[in-house]
Amino acid sequence: MENLNRLRKILKNRKIDALLVTQPENRRYLSRYTAIDASITETSGVLLIPCRGTPFLLTDSRFELHAGLEAKGFEIMLYPKGLLPLLWKLLPKLGIKRLGFESHYILYTTAEKLINGTNKLGIEAVPVEGIIENMRVSKQRDEIEKIEKSVLLNEAVFQKVYADLREGQTEKEVAIRIENTMLAMGAERPSFATIIAGGPNGAAPHAVPGTRPLQRGEPIVIDMGLVLDGYCSDMTRTVVIGTPDEKTVALFRLVRQAQLAAIGVIKAGVTGKEADKAARDVITRAGLGEKFGHGLGHGVGLAVHEAPSLNRRNNKKLQRGMVVTIEPGVYLSGWGGIRLENMVVVEEEGCRILNRDTTFLDL
Repeated sequence: MENLNRLRKILKNRKIDALLVTQPENRRYLSRYTAIDASITETSGVLLIPCRGTPFLLTDSRFELHAGLEAKGFEIMLYPKGLLPLLWKLLPKLGIKRLGFESHYILYTTAEKLINGTNKLGIEAVPVEGIIENMRVSKQRDEIEKIEKSVLLNEAVFQKVYADLREGQTEKEVAIRIENTMLAMGAERPSFATIIAGGPNGAAPHAVPGTRPLQRGEPIVIDMGLVLDGYCSDMTRTVVIGTPDEKTVALFRLVRQAQLAAIGVIKAGVTGKEADKAARDVITRAGLGEKFGHGLGHGVGLAVHEAPSLNRRNNKKLQRGMVVTIEPGVYLSGWGGIRLENMVVVEEEGCRILNRDTTFLDL
C-alpha cells in the first residue's frame, strides 16, 4: 500500500482523479500481480487507481483466479466485452473527471478510442508518462535484496554452464543450456534473450546466437540475465576456451580498467554522463574510443532496462538506491568483442558491487 499512497499523492498534486496503469512492470510494482502480457495487444490486466477508495484490477476470465490470489486489496473486475466498455460504466460511478493514462504504453488506436469515449462522458483523458517509473528508479531495501538474490542466482547459473563450456558447442546450444539451467535453478524466466557471441560475432553488442561452433582461443561474449521474484539481473562475461592470445588479454585488461574507473566515480550526485566519461576516457586514451559505441550502463529492477541511463547524454544526477549496470566494451569488426558487466547499487559515498563472481578476471 505504501507505493499506492505515494502514487495517490502525486495524482492529487496533478489534479488527476484516477490513473489507468497499462505498463506491466508498473502494474506489478503497485499490485504484486505477476501475470505476463503476451504483447501490448494482449494484456493480462490493467489497474485503475482512483485517488480515493479501493483500487481496481481489470482483467478477463482467464486471469481471474491468478489476480484474486496476488492482487490483495484490489477489487477484481472482469471485462467480458473488453476493457473500454467496462470503463464507460465504471468511471462515471466513481465520479472521475480527469483520467490519467500511460501514454508511453498504449496503442495509438486504443488511446484514440479512450479519449473519444471519455469525452462523450464529460471526462478528460490526460496522457501522462513516467510517473510510476520515477517512483521505481530508486530502490527500497527489500527491492535491493531481491535484485541481489537475482544477481547471485544468475552467477550460479553461469558457473554451472561455464564449467562445461567446450570447443565445438554452438552459440545457440550454449544459450539454450543457460536458459534451461535458469529455470531448473528457480528463476521465473530469462530477463532478456541470452547473447552468446564467439569470435567475430562478438563485434555486434547484441548478437543473436547462431549455429557457429565456438572455437578455442577466441573471445566469447556471454550476456545473460534472469528474473527472480520479479526482479532482474544482467551480467556479461567474456571468456576463452583454452589460452587467449596477447591481443585478447590486452583488450580484456583495458575494458576491465574502464569498468573499474567508472565504479570508482559512481556515487549519489554524479551524473550519468560523468560515469560514462570515466570509463570512456580509459578506452579513448588507448586509441579505441570509437570502438565503444554504446552507453556505459542502465538501470535494472522490475525491468531489465529502465532509468537511469549512463551515457554521454544524461546530465541527471544519480540517486542513492539506484541499481545500474557498468558494462564498457570494445568491438572490432572481423575480430570480435570484449564486454564486462557488473551491477552496482548507488550509495552516498560510492557504490556497492552486487556481483561476487570473479570468473571474468581469469584473463
